[in-house]
Amino acid sequence: MSKNTRRMAVLVAAGLALTACGTTHENAPGASSGTAPAPKACKGPSGKFTIGMSQANLAEPYRVRMDDDIRKAAAGVPQFTVHYSDAAQDNSKQVEQVNTFLTQKIDLLIISPNEATPLTGVVKQAYDQGIPVLILDRKVDGDAYTSFIGADNVDIGRQAGQFFAEKLLPQGGKVVELKGLAGSTPAKERSDGFDKGIAGKNVSVIATADADWLRDKGQQQAEALLKAHPDAQAIFSENDPMAEGARLAAQNAGKADLPIVGIDGLPVPEGGIKAVEAGRLSATFVYPTGGAEAVAAAKKLLIDCQPVAKTQTLGTRLVTKDNAAAVYAEFNRG
Repeated sequence: MSKNTRRMAVLVAAGLALTACGTTHENAPGASSGTAPAPKACKGPSGKFTIGMSQANLAEPYRVRMDDDIRKAAAGVPQFTVHYSDAAQDNSKQVEQVNTFLTQKIDLLIISPNEATPLTGVVKQAYDQGIPVLILDRKVDGDAYTSFIGADNVDIGRQAGQFFAEKLLPQGGKVVELKGLAGSTPAKERSDGFDKGIAGKNVSVIATADADWLRDKGQQQAEALLKAHPDAQAIFSENDPMAEGARLAAQNAGKADLPIVGIDGLPVPEGGIKAVEAGRLSATFVYPTGGAEAVAAAKKLLIDCQPVAKTQTLGTRLVTKDNAAAVYAEFNRG
């Protein structure tokens, strides 16, 4: 065999190995340096795999539920061992935790980034090492990852805006808005979507405040907003914990009946669906955690040796007083 023939055989074999592993790097042209990194070999059903789950924080009930959903799904895959980390809303800490996972030679990374830009580099580093990367809920910059799993936040925001314009304030009105952590992609996307939903409807956002997705900060910021804008007729909160804080602020301001809408719709006793059923929130939108879907994608990549979609968009639904009990029962059936 000539030198050129041997070189061609090596390249063909490498290409076959990449296809067999089933990662979706080929769906991300130019994701890192224009060349998809060679992934680790897919070991199939006989393999044992270590997965690192990097969580932005565990102060939000939604993120606790996400980790719980991953644990529950992973328990059904005996080949998987999952290690968890909590960045506590600290970008530097999350970068350090992901680097620790890489040092530990994990087979796959699941991450819900605290903020997009600060986590982009370490996510790309993992991807460039051939480690499949599944991003949940919050995005990073660029496309140096294997798959993003999450709902369409722009669409959820748009639906929320339409609900305000059509149901809560059909004659028009003034809204104050509680935003999530500024550098996290859902905060911008939900706000952008809300603006689209109220466009041309005589509904206006007269003030906004960042409350970092947290209930206590939501209450503090809502108190300040309502004091500065006593003419506000409703509150749009980008998640349910901030909305619950806003309800306390409204009560303290003598506006116990002020319409408040959130997002998350967790099907747990302390979650948004029950808050709507109890009348504390006017509505919420179900925002799936993607935990079960992430484990399914990991199984497909590492065990089944199949590719996964670059983007997996999860569904949502509006929850109001009329359907809250039924939605809650549906999620908790069986």
